[in-house]
This record gives sequence, C-alpha cells and structure tokens, in this order.
Amino acid sequence: MKAPIDFYFDFSSPYGYVASEKIEALAAKHGRSVAWHPMLLGVVFKQTGAMPLTQVPLKGDYSRRDMARTARFHGVGFRLPSNFPIATQAPARVVLWARERGAARPPNIIHALYRAFFVDDVDISNADAAATVAASCGADAASARAAVDDPSVKEALKRENEQAMGRGVFGSPFMIVDDEPFWGVDHLDQVDRWLATGGW
Repeated sequence: MKAPIDFYFDFSSPYGYVASEKIEALAAKHGRSVAWHPMLLGVVFKQTGAMPLTQVPLKGDYSRRDMARTARFHGVGFRLPSNFPIATQAPARVVLWARERGAARPPNIIHALYRAFFVDDVDISNADAAATVAASCGADAASARAAVDDPSVKEALKRENEQAMGRGVFGSPFMIVDDEPFWGVDHLDQVDRWLATGGW
C-alpha cells in the first residue's frame, strides 16, 4: 500500500484552508490517502522567529490580497475573518480527539471547521463554537467540548507539534510525500508531478 500524504495545517492559515480543499482529490488521483496533522503555527513561530503574514510590514497588505486571490484561483469560497489570526488550540484538539476516539470522521470535521472560519466567519478559537461545528458532523458536542480541556488531548497536540517540527515542518500547509517536503498551496502542482513521476 502506498504511503499517505502527510498534510500539516493550522486552522488560522488561509493557504492551509485552500490546500485542504484540494489535497484529497490530488491524493486520490495517485492512489493515496491523506494523513491529517493539525498543528500550531504559534509554536513554530517561536522557533523560527516568524510572525503571521498579515502582521509583517509591507507583506501584510499584499498577503491579504493574495489570500483572496489564491482562493478564487482554486475555486474555493473565502473571506478573511473579522477576527484574524486566531489561536487554534480548540479546533486542533477537537480534531485530535475525533481522530483518537473515532467519534466522527476527522476530515469532515476539519473541512467544516475551516469553512466555518474562512467562509462563515465563525470564531473557532472559541471552544464552544468549535464543538458546535464538530457536532454538525456527527460528533457529540459535549464530548468534543470536553476534549478541548482534556489534559491527554492537550498532550497529544503538544506531541503533534513536536513531531511536526522534528520532520522540518515550519508552515501551513506543509505536505510530505514519501519523505519529500513541500510547503505552501502554490506547491500542489509540484506534489502532483512528484506523485506522477516518483520524483525528478
């Protein structure tokens, strides 16, 4: 069986959102699945000294324009949320809880959370809001909400971040295909060719 595409993402990443809407079809085209890895860019930024693009002088205005343009280019609905960027511990923990407990199909929850934030302007940093979104995918709302404060789930997210950085992940989206790393939604075409040719 072919190894899955490891897809690392932060729920506050517009480019991660756009790529999340495309990665499953791309993987299926090549007989692959997707292994979803929620992570926290804030933790990575402490290691790299980076900051959210919208807060970087000069880059900020450009990035806001490019985020919307990139979504249009890929045919993905998008609007920059009124509260942006956000802390994403709550949605990331809900996803890890769903993945570990089998409470609902994690990809469905991931897509719903991303769309809630970048289409419907729902502040998914709020634990109650994140749990409500998960419930719309069949998860138990109370259990999803409890997971946000569960020490074992908090520890699982910490491990996820450490494992991501251990593999060289420094942004969102970040895709690893058979140990070959690709950063950014603009590298989806390269991922496609890599999978088709086995590298070049």
